[in-house]
Amino acid sequence: MAKKYINFGEHFTLDGYGGNYEKLADRKLVEKILLELPRRLKMKRLCQPQVFLAPDNCKKDPGGWSGFVVIAESHVSLHTFPARGFLSADVYSCKNGLDIDFISDYFQKKFKLKEMETNFIKRGTKYPKNNIYLNEK
Repeated sequence: MAKKYINFGEHFTLDGYGGNYEKLADRKLVEKILLELPRRLKMKRLCQPQVFLAPDNCKKDPGGWSGFVVIAESHVSLHTFPARGFLSADVYSCKNGLDIDFISDYFQKKFKLKEMETNFIKRGTKYPKNNIYLNEK
């Protein structure tokens, strides 16, 4: 019996701890990463990276940089929290075979992370192998 579904893509998340304050506070570094990482992963950017200063919300979030870039394959995003030495990043791609060791090493080196938590999720496990609406526009 032919396989009815394929895996749509892969989503890799990384939370980094004990990062370097100056690197986490560096807007230009965040933008450079969003320009460089898709190229290093052989993905096509659809736009320039967008980076915003997220203010302190007077609760658990002390503020930092939030950025993303839309790629043909989906997106890359990251959020820095310099005062906490924390980074939250994700790479979502419809291409299978994400090099999660490379991505982990890349973020560790860029932000001098001391510890990391990672998660890998297969997305769209029931994604139809063929179009189900051939004549829809």
